[in-house]
Amino acid sequence: MQKYIKRFSEKEIAECLEQFPCTAILGPRQCGKTTLATKVAGTRDSVYLDLERPADRRRLLDPELFFDEHRRRLICLDEIQRAPDIFPVLRGWVDRFPESRFLILGSASRDLIRQSSESLAGRIAYLELSPFRGCEVFSWGISVKKLWMRGGFPGSLLAASEEQSARWRGHFVQTFLQRDIPAWGGGLPPLTVERVWTMCAHGHGQLLNASALGSSLGMSHPTVRKYVELLAQTFMLRLLPPMEVNVKKRLVKSPKVYLRDSGILHALLGLDDLSALLGHPVCGASWEGFALEQVLSRFPRWKHGFYRTSDGTEMDLVIEKGTRRLGFEFKASSAPSVTAGFWHSMEALNLEKAYVVAPVETGFPIGRNVRAISLQALDEELETG
Repeated sequence: MQKYIKRFSEKEIAECLEQFPCTAILGPRQCGKTTLATKVAGTRDSVYLDLERPADRRRLLDPELFFDEHRRRLICLDEIQRAPDIFPVLRGWVDRFPESRFLILGSASRDLIRQSSESLAGRIAYLELSPFRGCEVFSWGISVKKLWMRGGFPGSLLAASEEQSARWRGHFVQTFLQRDIPAWGGGLPPLTVERVWTMCAHGHGQLLNASALGSSLGMSHPTVRKYVELLAQTFMLRLLPPMEVNVKKRLVKSPKVYLRDSGILHALLGLDDLSALLGHPVCGASWEGFALEQVLSRFPRWKHGFYRTSDGTEMDLVIEKGTRRLGFEFKASSAPSVTAGFWHSMEALNLEKAYVVAPVETGFPIGRNVRAISLQALDEELETG
């Protein structure tokens, strides 16, 4: 039996359950939300409903009666997007009984589950759960290369072989397209969603050009945007915005598009093992997106974006909170170096520190307040301060 791997969010979820009537864990399907919720709920008296199961949905035909029956228990509602009408009832209930506690799980973003943000404002805490991150699995003997190649979904990462991992990811892609996409409504054809998704995989790490995508796919710019936004709202894509800073230069305004899980990226591109990845043109961009997700998962409440000017000066990722501003470059090289544009960005953005994140054995300084560093060492440094 696979041992439970402690999730980074576990402590924060427990704290939110003490503070808020409702706590929502949002993230892609199969990323471990139910396992985590079961672990957290196991420390208290609780009841669990999976709203994808008709029998469990029937138990909520009269939700107030169900809530009253389990008033003193933690009520876990999984796949909450299947029952959007429950949110107004939840609001009325927690207003009357603020001591009630609900743990809500969903496979869509806060913006897509609009009813919750409209009905439960001030009564709910939102936490995003990503697939496994390095800080959660490195101590289990899982290498950076394995996590990069397979991605962080438990079914892929923990598979017994590369073949089984690739098979899991292939089934995940088809299940998402054939079951999840139709469930959201809107009449989006799964085959077209797959084409857009695959085109985004080929443009991974590049500026989103919806017009060019539309031209190649035979659809309009607004239609492409609709597909891309749905993939972003269901945690399959990340649209990284350009950083808004007060510099006297023309800044790029289009977002960059990334597949959020490196394993799914490799599945869509037909890359089944590390040797295939290392010989593919997407290798550098794949590392960039992989490492970027690792960093962003550490700073969920920091403002983030990339910096690029019209003359080509660029920083892959900039994060800021208050007066603090950090920069990151991602290089798939054991001997990374930076360009003059990197130093121009450092100066223009007045960065406190910058990191060049690369698959290096031992980190080394590149310049003042700039260090080449491995993901493991970066995680340790971020943990301590």
